[in-house]
Amino acid sequence: MALNVLVIPEDFRKDQYVLKPMITKLFGALGQQARVRVCQDPLLGGTGEALKWERSAEIIERYPMVDLFLLIVDRDGNDKRRLRLDSIEKRARQKLDGTERVYLAEAAIEELEVWILAGLKDLPGEWSWAQIRAETNPKEHYYEVHAKKRGLLQGPAGGRAKLAKEAASNYKRVRRLSPELAELESRVVAALSR
Repeated sequence: MALNVLVIPEDFRKDQYVLKPMITKLFGALGQQARVRVCQDPLLGGTGEALKWERSAEIIERYPMVDLFLLIVDRDGNDKRRLRLDSIEKRARQKLDGTERVYLAEAAIEELEVWILAGLKDLPGEWSWAQIRAETNPKEHYYEVHAKKRGLLQGPAGGRAKLAKEAASNYKRVRRLSPELAELESRVVAALSR
C-alpha cells in the first residue's frame, strides 16, 4: 500500500518544483511506494508562517488522510532553526499520539536551491562545493547565476522545474552532498519502521 506523504514548504509557488521530485526520489531510494503531494492549501507564504505551530496544527487537521507530513524550509543561515523545527515536531507527536501518522521537519542548508546544485553535473569548475554550502545566500550567488547561464532563469519557477528534475535524477549525489537530506531519509526510515 502506498504511503500518503504531504510535503509542507514555506511557499509552494517555487519550492514545489524542488520538493516534489526530490522527495519522490527519496522514497524511490527506500523502495517505498509513496504518493507525494506538496501542500498548496494553505499557502504559507514564507518561513515565518511555516514555523508557526498553529499552521502545522491546521494542516494536520485539514489532511486526515496523510500518513507522513514533511515540513521542509530553508535554514537561511539561522543556526537555531533546528531547535524551532524540533519544537514543532514535538508538538506534532503529541497531537498525533495514538495514531500511525508521523510529522517530521527539516531545514535545507541554506536554501532548497542547494539541493538542485548538488545534483547538477555542469556546474562551473571554479565553484567549490564547500563555498556553495557555506554561502548564506546560495540562491542568488550560485543557483540564479547557473540558471541564467543555462537560459532557464526566465522559465517556469526560475528554471527550478527543469533543473530540479535533472538534479533529482542524481538523487544519490544530492543525498551525499547535502547531509540534511540524508538525515531526513534516515529519520523517514526510522519513522516507517516503528
